[in-house]
Amino acid sequence: MAIQQSSAIENVLAQMRSVAQAAQAQPANNGAPAIEPGGFANELQRSLQRVAQMQNSATAQAKAFQLGDPNIALNDVMIDMQKASVAFQATVQVRNRLVAAYQEIASMPV
Repeated sequence: MAIQQSSAIENVLAQMRSVAQAAQAQPANNGAPAIEPGGFANELQRSLQRVAQMQNSATAQAKAFQLGDPNIALNDVMIDMQKASVAFQATVQVRNRLVAAYQEIASMPV
């Protein structure tokens, strides 16, 4: 019985080692999208485009619902409108912080 337990423990340890080796071999992604090179300005521009796309999509969906499209539910329209609103509000907050940071840097003595 002791031999079977030590064999089972060795099997588990071997599995743990193989998983650890596999984890070290794979690059860490952490579920975050890869940021393409191009700097802050390009990332900001892409973010603004995504917000604009969300707003346009929500507006088009609301218009289709108003025209009586049976494939669009009111709850979907409301959720998309709220998502677009939250994205826009977040964008405004980022802009406000950028302006405040710029003003703080501009007021620093040289």
